[in-house]
Amino acid sequence: MRAQGGAGKNGGPAGDLIIAVNVRPHAFLRREGSSVMLEQPVSFLQATLGTELEIPTIDGKVKYTLPEGTPTGTTFRLRGKGIPELNGRGRGDQFVTIKVMVPTNLNNEQKEALRAFAVSMGEQMKDQPKSFFDKKKKNNKL
Repeated sequence: MRAQGGAGKNGGPAGDLIIAVNVRPHAFLRREGSSVMLEQPVSFLQATLGTELEIPTIDGKVKYTLPEGTPTGTTFRLRGKGIPELNGRGRGDQFVTIKVMVPTNLNNEQKEALRAFAVSMGEQMKDQPKSFFDKKKKNNKL
């Protein structure tokens, strides 16, 4: 801002005022022009069976019905939920990409239920190969 800074030395003209604005990135929303991008994690069951999600937007949460059988990487659009246009003519959109989270710490009962499901779908499930240490433990040589 020209001549809006401090007074100059020995009665000289005021200096310029320089303002620097640093914008911290949002924890999970990302801006691309007037669009807002979000990667939304969902469970394996939510993606498979469908569910109602609460999607965070810049204006608060909105409800979205996730259809059953939604694969990871699917992107859907929330019209008008992006950044307002500078000229006042509407808003951008928010794009939400689904990320299906695969469970990693299943107990034996849960694993058996999934194996039974796989068999009912006609999938051939092979047991995972045992590690070196599992084989040694089985043979009591460790």
